[in-house]
Amino acid sequence: MEKVFAYLRVSEPGQAKEGKDGLPRQEAAVKTYAKAHNLELAGTYREEGVSGTLADRPALARLMVDLEQNGHGVKIVLIERLDRLARDLMVQEAIIRDFQKQGFNLISTTEGPDLCSDDPTRKLIRQVMGAVAEYDKTMIVLKLKAARDRASIRLKKRCEGRKPYGETPEEQKVIQRIRAMRRTRRNNTPGMTLQEIADRLNGEGIKTKDGKTWTPVQVFNVVGKAKEIRP
Repeated sequence: MEKVFAYLRVSEPGQAKEGKDGLPRQEAAVKTYAKAHNLELAGTYREEGVSGTLADRPALARLMVDLEQNGHGVKIVLIERLDRLARDLMVQEAIIRDFQKQGFNLISTTEGPDLCSDDPTRKLIRQVMGAVAEYDKTMIVLKLKAARDRASIRLKKRCEGRKPYGETPEEQKVIQRIRAMRRTRRNNTPGMTLQEIADRLNGEGIKTKDGKTWTPVQVFNVVGKAKEIRP
């Protein structure tokens, strides 16, 4: 049985409990679809009271971070309808493009399993993807925020006076390397995943602040805190 994640979204807080596009209805739809197609729901991400834009999508950011870490083997996201991903067509295509870059798939209980296909209509839209370059910037900010939020409890337990990563010139160089490895190249080749970056650093014998090996979460935490550090 293949594992999948589910993504649910409502644009108004009141819809979280009821209404035409309520979360209970969406959740029932994805569970019914998963059962009918022998899929196992490994996690559900709920966006409550969030519009279809990319201004503030914390659940989507957490979903993308978890997919990239991917020790669970999940590569498919199940939604109830495409407009639950986003109502704006260009925003939809921007998110689908991000899924394609990382090798993930998107299934809708209404539109079917081929949302990431390269049919002629979708190809035409993707030719103007330069107009949604802001998407990449927004998603980076959201992912970093999601990683920082997740690590907040551990950060609060840090010993008083402990210096964050990036204090030394050597650590600053590592941060710049991580950013470069993460960045999409000019020929639209996707940047390295969090796991690939961690493996590269470990293979070169580069240690974390604690002298330990790198993990995807540590890579994200370092990049997230880097902007607060002055070289």
